[in-house]
Amino acid sequence: MFSHIPWSSSEDENLDEESQSLTSILETPQQRSDLTLLIANCTASMRKKILDSFDPKQTGEKDDIIVELTGDDTLENPKVYPSRTDDEEIGEQEQKLKEREEELSGPKMQGLKDAALVYFDEWRDKLLQRVGEVVNSREIAIAQKKEAKPTSTSMRFRMVATTHGKDVDIAKVYHELYPPTSTSLAQFNEAHRALILHSMLLLLLSLENYSAHSRILLLHLTSSLNLPHSFLTEDEDKVARGLLKAAEQMTADEETKKKAEENSTARKWKVGIAGVAGAAIIGVTGGLAAPLLAAGIGSVMGGLGLGATAAAGYLGTLASSSVIVGGIFGAYGARMTGQMMDQYAKEVSDFGFEPINRHNNAHKIEKEYRRLRIAIGISGWLTEKEEVVIPWRVIGQSIEGFALRFELESLMSLGNAITLWVKSAAWSYAKGEIIKRTVFGALTAGLWPLGLLKVSRVVDNPFSVAKHRSDKAGQVLADALINKAQGERPVTLVGYSLGARVIYSCLSSLAERKAFGLVESVVLLGAPAPSAAGDWRKMRSVVSGRLVNVFSTNDYVLAFLYRTSSIQYGIAGLQKVEGVPGVENIDVSELVSGHLRYRYLTGSILKKIGFEDIDMKEVEKEEAALAAAEEQEMEVRKEERVEEKDPDKEREELEEEVKKKNEESMLSWATGKLTTR
Repeated sequence: MFSHIPWSSSEDENLDEESQSLTSILETPQQRSDLTLLIANCTASMRKKILDSFDPKQTGEKDDIIVELTGDDTLENPKVYPSRTDDEEIGEQEQKLKEREEELSGPKMQGLKDAALVYFDEWRDKLLQRVGEVVNSREIAIAQKKEAKPTSTSMRFRMVATTHGKDVDIAKVYHELYPPTSTSLAQFNEAHRALILHSMLLLLLSLENYSAHSRILLLHLTSSLNLPHSFLTEDEDKVARGLLKAAEQMTADEETKKKAEENSTARKWKVGIAGVAGAAIIGVTGGLAAPLLAAGIGSVMGGLGLGATAAAGYLGTLASSSVIVGGIFGAYGARMTGQMMDQYAKEVSDFGFEPINRHNNAHKIEKEYRRLRIAIGISGWLTEKEEVVIPWRVIGQSIEGFALRFELESLMSLGNAITLWVKSAAWSYAKGEIIKRTVFGALTAGLWPLGLLKVSRVVDNPFSVAKHRSDKAGQVLADALINKAQGERPVTLVGYSLGARVIYSCLSSLAERKAFGLVESVVLLGAPAPSAAGDWRKMRSVVSGRLVNVFSTNDYVLAFLYRTSSIQYGIAGLQKVEGVPGVENIDVSELVSGHLRYRYLTGSILKKIGFEDIDMKEVEKEEAALAAAEEQEMEVRKEERVEEKDPDKEREELEEEVKKKNEESMLSWATGKLTTR
């Protein structure tokens, strides 16, 4: 798999692979010190990002007022600021700064900041101690925290926010998001740089989890070592398969079962649901009864450049315990059925994870497709049960993909209601008036046509019910992540419409419970959620990597559906989130002409923002499906002439049609369930 990395060549100075290790590559004390200093510098950048998100003078915008208000003109690449003589604009900026200071001064926000820093510092100290044990000493590694300097972050999150209709280069995106830190190690040959990064992956796994912070650090290191982004992904894939293959060789006994029980109940954030520690069983029941010898782990994970002894040593206890391996992949505890599902069903009906890999059946993940990272896609409405999974097939096999299944009846009811409602005469007329008069801003305040308001209950009630249950589902998803239902590995969350609302609720719950290091990246598309800075700051605190808000100013359906739901706080799916550094705002107004388009545009949008795990063939299929749907819609419009109807009569017709459609959908779903059983 790593054919582009010359693991064994003359550049390796003929080192025997069996003896290859960090210490054989880093021959001098200075080189070893450079590695720990690089790690200290990268983690300093990560820590600064946490601090910036709680700094009222940092907004993440090009017109950030920090220089203007502090008088600091020494920053590189000065940004454009309003003229000091423009008293009105300066006064407005000062007022916004005062509002941010008030928001951030509250005890809850300060408590969240302190908790985030405490968690990060504990993780960093464990890492530096572990690296010190291998390359120099704990004392030297820890001491280098004081020498660490964060990389300049002034340009982060800027380039991606201006993509609009253009595709972006993933390598360029990640270079912007995780800029390289200067290090002498970048001058090593490619094989040695690759070996350093691979060794760091094993050392991070030896902490007995693979947290979101660990993954972000590896992205910083990949950039700093001048390695292609694809190398890290391929390395993760191979290590995952190696660990699972090694774990299969271990056997189980009573001691193992006892250890597994202890592992599943002693988690730091364990709350609410007992016995939840695993989903998608990998077929491993073993543990400590048959420790894997150093030579064993080396042979199983061969081809990665390290000697057998070094590989086992870097993995630590992970090399001799399938309980720990299983914990990382979510292999122990209750399945996502049975007792665990009974517990979840008290809050949300039919909650579960569906594998999206096309090569597997609905309830099994083959070891070949297990990964050290997972992605969970969440649909916002349904017109057929397959739409739980279909939009997320664009997620590539470099990450283990799942679709979240929840409240099928509510989401089908909403999907059918919206689909029929946007085809109604009332909506066609209203949309024409909106576009003609460009009164969208006034309409968001509630000045909608009377005829549309009369038929609104067709969609209002299903939306209200589904929105409430999406909030509940988000809390249950937070429970599942906290209880390690998907193991101890970083999670990426992507959702559109009410699927994005689920994510909003999930992240809010994680922030309330101060559960950090679980979520790597998040993408919300057309989110029916507030755009208030305070809400997004909380979400930012529990996301280690990218937090992306995708919005369209043309989404009149979302504006109407959300018109009675705290609209004074703004709607994330219609506008940018302001005042929170680290939030990427992506305007897709040119691409998304209506709320229903998100169902067909998940892959295209993810591609345009530089999302790293995309299956391009599935994106092409999705784009073809959208083209076919648009063509069919145009044919229908040609045959139909929109005429103004009596609103009361149209409402009755719509209600009857939605009822009929819901019955058909639920019958199809029930039949499908019986068939799979």
